[in-house]
Amino acid sequence: MSKAVSKAMSQALFQNQKRRTLGVLAAIAAGVAGGFPALSLAQNKATTLRIGYQKYGTLTLLKGTGALDKRLAAQGVEVKWTEFPAGPQLLEGLNVGSIDFGTTGEAPPIFAQAAGADLLYVGNEPPAPSGEAVIVPKNSTLKTAADLRGKKIVLNKGSNVHYLLVKVLEKAGIAYKDVEIIYLPPADARAAFERGSVDAWVIWDPFLAAAEKQLGARILIDGKGLVSNHQFYLAARPYAQKYPEVVKVVLEELARIDEWGGKNLKEVTSILSAQVGLDPAIVDIATQRATFGVKPLTEHVIREQQSIADVFADLKLIPKRINIKDAVFSVKL
Repeated sequence: MSKAVSKAMSQALFQNQKRRTLGVLAAIAAGVAGGFPALSLAQNKATTLRIGYQKYGTLTLLKGTGALDKRLAAQGVEVKWTEFPAGPQLLEGLNVGSIDFGTTGEAPPIFAQAAGADLLYVGNEPPAPSGEAVIVPKNSTLKTAADLRGKKIVLNKGSNVHYLLVKVLEKAGIAYKDVEIIYLPPADARAAFERGSVDAWVIWDPFLAAAEKQLGARILIDGKGLVSNHQFYLAARPYAQKYPEVVKVVLEELARIDEWGGKNLKEVTSILSAQVGLDPAIVDIATQRATFGVKPLTEHVIREQQSIADVFADLKLIPKRINIKDAVFSVKL
């Protein structure tokens, strides 16, 4: 990161923004206090925080600034970052104990909770429905969602776009069983898409932006009017219960970087481009569709998640019905 960007960030983060940021932090802090025992780092000393991240988003932005690492290092806590290709794989890492904290879209925590993962929702970003879409090759004859009937569609199973496909098919009057779904992680899905082995790909940013820019892929339909496409922050319940103050620090730093990021999109693009190894022009497309503003989960967001979980249960995509509230932080709004 350049000195100019670093200086601009420092000024924007810590000057003239205290009043607005404090409201978010107070709500988050209340959630931490309400959900976990009131322990301090001194009383229950953490030495490490293992974070899982993906190739985009606020958590990746935070990693790029180094702000969290610096703040926790001052308290004797080392931050270790591990990249995952998608949310389901990240939450599997959380479930088996290889990470303590991470971020995913809407569907992965539902699949993980249904599989018995001991996780907690600790916050979410505002809706970003245009950040995911069903795309087709530039020369495809498919023109509307109704044309998907009988077609091969590739996606990452259990990812946020899984629910998008369900809603797209529902809107088009197509039964879930009337399309051929192929499950592949993003890199393999892109390869299949480029080969012409599939008719459509359901994908999220920045992979979506990269396919548009590099392959000339065409958006058949995106999430607007169909899904919210929240990003959620999740923690392993045992870690969060033992080290609540560490979780609080992460949320505070996410709130700060969100406050800055929403007003400095060019700098956000610069930092994320360096972090994910994509051309700034691609990242800029994705950044324009992103949203900023981490908050505790509201009753409305919880109900939305419960609705998604119920749909997946009805389709037999998860093995049992779950109660989202069982895995939600107790927050005071």
